[in-house]
Amino acid sequence: MEITVAGTRPTRRAPNEHFTGTVWQDPVIMAPAPARLNCSRVAFEPGARTNWHHHPLGQTLYVISGVGRVQSKGGPIREIRPGDTVWIPPGEVHWHGASPTNGMCHIAMQEALNGVYSTWLEPVTDAEYGAALG
Repeated sequence: MEITVAGTRPTRRAPNEHFTGTVWQDPVIMAPAPARLNCSRVAFEPGARTNWHHHPLGQTLYVISGVGRVQSKGGPIREIRPGDTVWIPPGEVHWHGASPTNGMCHIAMQEALNGVYSTWLEPVTDAEYGAALG
């Protein structure tokens, strides 16, 4: 058993090459092999979002505060709120982030396949992000 004491892993700003706007990440766990779990608390400021991306083994998002948005490529933009759980199947291209006027924080959980957790694609355009909710 290993306990990581709160505050010993610093908050980091999410990389600009994968996110639009200001996004903060707090690592929860990157489990050692043979486990594959990678989990982070991710806080998006209003208007901030991920690029389009997908995960080889899927992703689970658990919203803990604020108002957010999530969309699969070709699907409607959906609003997400505290207590919502979002399951994104393996290989499904999607994005997620805050609403235009409210921040959002979620726990993001994904597993690695051959060491790969995510495949990052192009940014979500302002027009894509600003489309009407479905």
